[in-house]
Amino acid sequence: MKYMLLIYSSPQTWDALSEEERDRVVREHMAWERELIETGEYVGGHALADQVQSKVVRLQSVDPMITDGPYLEAKEHLAGYDMLECESMERALELAVRNPHAGLDGVEVRPIMDVGGMEM
Repeated sequence: MKYMLLIYSSPQTWDALSEEERDRVVREHMAWERELIETGEYVGGHALADQVQSKVVRLQSVDPMITDGPYLEAKEHLAGYDMLECESMERALELAVRNPHAGLDGVEVRPIMDVGGMEM
């Protein structure tokens, strides 16, 4: 089964880290990815651009409404993701705990539905 690990970050947490600490997080994340590539459990992932670069699209009527954003009422924002393929939620959680971002603002683990979506 595939799982999406959603990496959350807040500017306050990231900005509070020294340059050396940020570099350490990046290095540890890359090492974590390499290990999971070797086990065949890593499908892919990316960091996301700063949230000020994002736009929100909503269809309220016939015309789409596009706004800057996300501007959700939250101190954290979605900063990136990793996709894993492993045998169970328990294994996905075991791997997420080792993701260095889990020690910062958190990593959400969510199963990815198949096309039919009926398994959820």
